[in-house]
Amino acid sequence: MPFLGGSEEIVRVGLRRLSTGRPIVSGVPHHESMTENEQLLSRVADAARTNRPWGWPSLPAPVDPATVARAESALGFGLPPLLAALYLRIGDGGFGPEYGLLPLLDSPPSGEPAAVRQYLANRENARQDPDWPWPEGVLPISHWGCGMYACVDCCSPLATVLLYEPNADDSAHSWYVDAPGLTDWLTAWLDGTGWYEESNDGADLEPWADFWVRTRSAQVQ
Repeated sequence: MPFLGGSEEIVRVGLRRLSTGRPIVSGVPHHESMTENEQLLSRVADAARTNRPWGWPSLPAPVDPATVARAESALGFGLPPLLAALYLRIGDGGFGPEYGLLPLLDSPPSGEPAAVRQYLANRENARQDPDWPWPEGVLPISHWGCGMYACVDCCSPLATVLLYEPNADDSAHSWYVDAPGLTDWLTAWLDGTGWYEESNDGADLEPWADFWVRTRSAQVQ
């Protein structure tokens, strides 16, 4: 079920521990095994230490649980456990494909917009321009330039990663499924198989079929 709703339904921040004993913030249901997540996080950590996205002179320190709690409070929904673990254990942005993950809550000296602030700004812009609604619970985590973002659907069980491409004629044609889940998205980056790789030039992404369902109420208002 989506972690969305009124103030009484906002997800309470709870801490769980991975097999290493390090806490992660509870959000949507945890569908990957601890072993799979640990292996993936280990690979991400190795890549984060050796690869620097454009504009990031160094890898920022990880955030603390209090920062994740503040981010979730501002958003009104919980982060998927794997996404929270990336910020808690790898770094506050500065790793990943192309320009790398955005910082979570506060913008660092690199000038990258923070994910939470970008989400709130997008939601406010959508209220002012109903023809371009921004779905609730869809958090931008990385940008590709030209206004395009990789976004995590924090309401989906697998944390589906979406591509937002605002250069289309209308909002309905601006959303695509980048990867079925955050695990797949990170694996594609690590394996060099993402759509953005030169070897995959011309790869087609499927439109996000849930766009109308997730934004219909906002458009009616």
